[in-house]
Amino acid sequence: MSNLSGTTTIVVGASRGLGRGIATAFAEAGAQVVAVSRSDAALSGPVRTELADAGEPAVAASLLDRYEPEIVVLVAGAAPHMRPLQEQTWETFSVNWQTDVRITFRWVREALVRPLRPGARVVVFSSGAALNGSPLSGGYAGAKATQRFIAGYAQEEADRAGLGITFTTVLPRFAPQTGIGAPAVQAYAAKAGLPVDEFLRRQSFELLTPEAAGHAIVELARTDGVSVAPAYVLTGAGLQELPRPTAERS
Repeated sequence: MSNLSGTTTIVVGASRGLGRGIATAFAEAGAQVVAVSRSDAALSGPVRTELADAGEPAVAASLLDRYEPEIVVLVAGAAPHMRPLQEQTWETFSVNWQTDVRITFRWVREALVRPLRPGARVVVFSSGAALNGSPLSGGYAGAKATQRFIAGYAQEEADRAGLGITFTTVLPRFAPQTGIGAPAVQAYAAKAGLPVDEFLRRQSFELLTPEAAGHAIVELARTDGVSVAPAYVLTGAGLQELPRPTAERS
């Protein structure tokens, strides 16, 4: 899929942050972009905005049927409540299970049920917290790990049925410019007793921006499907393939 001209990309959660950067990058690469969000994304170029709650039961089926995309990027999710465990309620602790996981489940399921055309790609945005934990964000890390599991299960089903669809999980590290990243950086800097600038300087990776995320996902879409890994960590330096997990069978 090296040439994106004439292809259709649905970006779920395109109004801000990483989703906005990704939608912009695909439009600049020549793809027809459908930006799904609950508020107007106001993006330039060949972009159509669909105002919808991506977690609602009928939205994924309706938009996949209408646009028949070659690429679907699921970035939408809720901002976690940044506070220690004892200061969480079940409602704040579980917010990412009710949003991020639900959106991933519904869109990935519909991609299999339709199914999407052979050669289609589905990119699920998780988080680096799925690997390292996140003690100040309630159930966020567990929810993001579950998104990765869902994508993996979907790939198994697509392979078993010979659908030719690729499911990939991307786990971004801190993105301080985004609505989710900024509060997380502030909370963990405060926990470490550091000013935000110093906390960021001490990170061992290049910080992620929406523009860098857009460039990386466009390049991933251009990669031959056979060469795409099940999961990647994403930083400002680009994508780094994660080792394939060893499945445990009972």
